[in-house]
Amino acid sequence: MPDYHDDLRLAHVLADAADSTTMERFKALDLKVETKPDMTPVSEADKAAEELIRGSLQRTRPRDAVLGEEFGSEGGGPRRWVVDPIDGTKNYVRGVPVWATLIALMERGEGGDRPVVGVVSAPALGRRWWAAEGLGAYTGRSLSSATRLAVSRVSRLSDASFAYSSLSGWEERGKLNGFLDLTRACWRTRGYGDFWPYMMVAEGSVDICAEPELSLWDMAANAVIVQEAGGRFTGLDGVPGPNSGDAAASNGLLHGAMLDYLRS
Repeated sequence: MPDYHDDLRLAHVLADAADSTTMERFKALDLKVETKPDMTPVSEADKAAEELIRGSLQRTRPRDAVLGEEFGSEGGGPRRWVVDPIDGTKNYVRGVPVWATLIALMERGEGGDRPVVGVVSAPALGRRWWAAEGLGAYTGRSLSSATRLAVSRVSRLSDASFAYSSLSGWEERGKLNGFLDLTRACWRTRGYGDFWPYMMVAEGSVDICAEPELSLWDMAANAVIVQEAGGRFTGLDGVPGPNSGDAAASNGLLHGAMLDYLRS
């Protein structure tokens, strides 16, 4: 099995630099915010953080490709870094501390590209999560000060905590009825949104979560962390990994039951 220790250490260095950039402008009264063609916001901090990460990768991993939310795809080859400089930009621009920088490394294999390293850093919450294939998933302040993650063992939907982002996306895709039926079947539901519910699945504090429309940069880091914590990460179609354009994550025990509702 490949050794991803060096790539994981690099991802932490990139996250440290991004955290400094994003926190410097968080809650700034003169923060510049634009609207992208898809009508979502982008701040100067989004752009600055991604430029910083890309610049560092060009120096340290010049042969690797990069895909980022703000500046698209660059390079080719079997290894690709996937970056969301600020996941939760709407929170960021409103001063809500639930946002994070997502950094993943994906490698090409027989089954397609798969995430092998992931770091999710939420500096305004004082939290960071990470994983590498075969090395497990962790949370803490640094590689040397960390706690290993493990998903829950809840095995019945009636005992499960379900996290989601919003209702509108499910309605737009004609899946609202199945979604609502799932919420009724669960013990508890909360609309945490963005990266956070996936990290809570990995921690075992939430049992299932799902979103109906996502981009690769929203999912790649989350996927490897959930999987290395012992959970499952698939599309709503049940295909493993972050490549389906939507996502379902669970402790594994509840995955099939969740998908049965969300496919209806």
